[in-house]
Amino acid sequence: MASFNLFLELTRSISVNLKVTHCLKQHWGWYSLVTKSHVRRFSNNPDKPLDSPYIPRRTLMYVPGHDPKKLKKIPTLGVDCAVLECEDGVAVNMKAQARKNIRDALEYLEIKNVDLALRVNSRSSDLMESDLTDVIGDALGPAARVEKLPQTILLPKVDTVEDLVIFTDRLRSVKLGRKYCPYLVTYVESAQGLMNFKDILKKAASFSVDGHFKLDGAIFGSDDFVADIGAERTVDAKELMYARQKFVMVAKAFRLQAIDMVHVDIHDTDGLTKQAQEGAKMGFTGKQIIHPVQIPHVEAAFTPSPARVQWATELVKSFEEHQLSGQGALVFRGQMIDMPLLRQAQNVLQIVKNVHKT
Repeated sequence: MASFNLFLELTRSISVNLKVTHCLKQHWGWYSLVTKSHVRRFSNNPDKPLDSPYIPRRTLMYVPGHDPKKLKKIPTLGVDCAVLECEDGVAVNMKAQARKNIRDALEYLEIKNVDLALRVNSRSSDLMESDLTDVIGDALGPAARVEKLPQTILLPKVDTVEDLVIFTDRLRSVKLGRKYCPYLVTYVESAQGLMNFKDILKKAASFSVDGHFKLDGAIFGSDDFVADIGAERTVDAKELMYARQKFVMVAKAFRLQAIDMVHVDIHDTDGLTKQAQEGAKMGFTGKQIIHPVQIPHVEAAFTPSPARVQWATELVKSFEEHQLSGQGALVFRGQMIDMPLLRQAQNVLQIVKNVHKT
């Protein structure tokens, strides 16, 4: 009994700001701690109900809304998140057509396990309200079906808290009191946006609690960021390393998914793979892509390899056996095991679980 209590106490110590559900279930022939959200580090709210789904966004691909042929190809892509694009990928004179095409696509697209996300224009463009009204507001009639609306809204160029407040007010007005609560993913695309990122997420988290949307992630917009700070984009992206590190740190502090930058050269698959693997090791949970050829390379980088899964499985099992035995320090494959390493292993298993449950 003493060793069991020690096991629980040690597990509590790795659950910073996270509520642990102390229940046991059969696992690998032994008993495993089941947590409410401690390894699900991507949730913005550690007290989310257990039935709140995790939406993988390892691959987030932009599909221009003005091109109906590309919209119809979405079911064949095999991407985690298909972004129905109203912003940068659509010319100004095609915005209205893009909104209509997206509205139509949401009616005919019947896809399981794909996050259909709407990227609206920024607040500063004066086009955001039209995007929300034409794609969401006009669709919320008496017989509206929530499943025919975007599951996620992507909000670009959030530089200030005011940008978020105005978006939330516009979303609330077009919802007309209907029970539509999309996931929200915001962008950092400027020095000001990065400086204000923490305050923006604080405000977004409060709106999320109030039920306006479900804050679920953030995206780093590298090309706009480079232009904003007057830098030159290089192949190895060293000029963005600090910004990416700060971005992922703040996003993870709020338990959000962190989506990494685009690799713009679609023919450079080696460079894409290297950059995606780097992002995964930095803590990013997915990556923006602009062409179907990039999908398998990015998905592989953000999915634990079989060898990594085996390592994590064996480590967690050894830890559980060790704690139940009441022995001293645990050595696994010649390495002393501490709480951070155990948490890394549990994160690996949770990623696999999240991906395969979709």
